[in-house]
Amino acid sequence: MTSAAGASVPRRGPKLEPLLLAEDERVVLVRWTRRAKTAQALALRARIVLACAGPHVPPIVEVARSLGVAADTVRKWRRRFLAERLDGLVDEPRPGRPPTIGIDEVEAVVIATLEEIPRNATHWSRSSMAERSGLSKSTVGRIWRKFHLKPHLADTFKLSTDPLFVEKVHDVVGLYFNPPEGAVVLCVDEKSQIQALGRSQPVLPMMPGMPERRTYDYVRNGLTTLFAAFDIATGEVITALHRRHRAIEFKKFLIRIDKQVPAHLAVHLIVDNYGTHKAPAIRAWLARHPRFHLHFTPTYSSWINQVERWFGFLTDQKIRRGTHRNVQTLETDIRTWVKEWNTNPKPFIWTKTAEEILGSLARFCKRISGAGH
Repeated sequence: MTSAAGASVPRRGPKLEPLLLAEDERVVLVRWTRRAKTAQALALRARIVLACAGPHVPPIVEVARSLGVAADTVRKWRRRFLAERLDGLVDEPRPGRPPTIGIDEVEAVVIATLEEIPRNATHWSRSSMAERSGLSKSTVGRIWRKFHLKPHLADTFKLSTDPLFVEKVHDVVGLYFNPPEGAVVLCVDEKSQIQALGRSQPVLPMMPGMPERRTYDYVRNGLTTLFAAFDIATGEVITALHRRHRAIEFKKFLIRIDKQVPAHLAVHLIVDNYGTHKAPAIRAWLARHPRFHLHFTPTYSSWINQVERWFGFLTDQKIRRGTHRNVQTLETDIRTWVKEWNTNPKPFIWTKTAEEILGSLARFCKRISGAGH
């Protein structure tokens, strides 16, 4: 739409009703936005309402842009709040019997789950939370599912203390994204102490309606170590099996790599900080073979070495549920599996840049700073 002079005139929509807040409503909304552990969806809805509040109606588009959401999202939650006030910001109930649990009770369960520890346990159960909140165990379970809370689960982590962490991340990830011309990049490591395990009784095969069954106890029939070099470009793997994993075995593996990689190519090896990789015998061998270049991953950062993911495939598909009466049969199975892999190798696709990795780590450190001991 244009005026006679040709200037554009903003399109006008229906006049919006001002959104006025009572003081107690504002207090609740601000608390929802400031509590770092409040459900993110609810926190966003509270920010939308606060941004729209006041005697003068701000443009919907400006509110949406400032919060990084769609204009329709702003309209929806503004309209819901005007119709139902604070209760309107909670997800609409499903058809059926009206809910009997108030929003304050739901918030109390979520806050207690995130910020408190039961007196006689390390984590909440549905029973202990039901006793604390006065709600039923099924209601507690529904609240936890709604907010994706799983107190019974715990994961592990360990932050690297490597003083050269940033430099090593840039070095390794740089090889993934921009491998040198006229060179091969190999991710190298040892999977040590692979056990040849035999069951004390025969394994019962899977049947309709019944999983495979095996005895809980087993017999240890020896150990072996798999040395592997994963080519990031092709997915092919160079391997060797040894009963031990000292510097002498690692040197033998380097000799195998040297024989299998064409002589005109430089060889860049991504390795961890295990002592055998830095032994004097290895340094001397590398000095005599200048086409080899070692790149060390940061300490406690095996996730950055692609061969670890390949070891995971081997473990899941061949080792974990395998039954071997001696080391020889175990090694035969591993060689067969590797040979089949190399007939149709699959390289992994690395997507995270060094900057993204360091940014994620910084956000994680910020989250855990000040956490309980």
